[in-house]
Amino acid sequence: MRLYEISQEEVEEAVSKPDKIDIESNRKVVYKIFAQRFKGMPLKVVYVKEEGDVVILSAYPLKKSYWREVP
Repeated sequence: MRLYEISQEEVEEAVSKPDKIDIESNRKVVYKIFAQRFKGMPLKVVYVKEEGDVVILSAYPLKKSYWREVP
């Protein structure tokens, strides 16, 4: 998160109000677009729920070549 200057609030918003959700085995992958951040590309957050807690595994903005529009 430090590398891309992603705030905790942005990660929390992505998890609580995602634009798109994918599930990969036991991991949830959410995408959230912040219009004024990351050059309009979505923030990707990968997390798991363990014993009622949300554990963030990674958070980073996608590059244009990896993004398909949110349906």
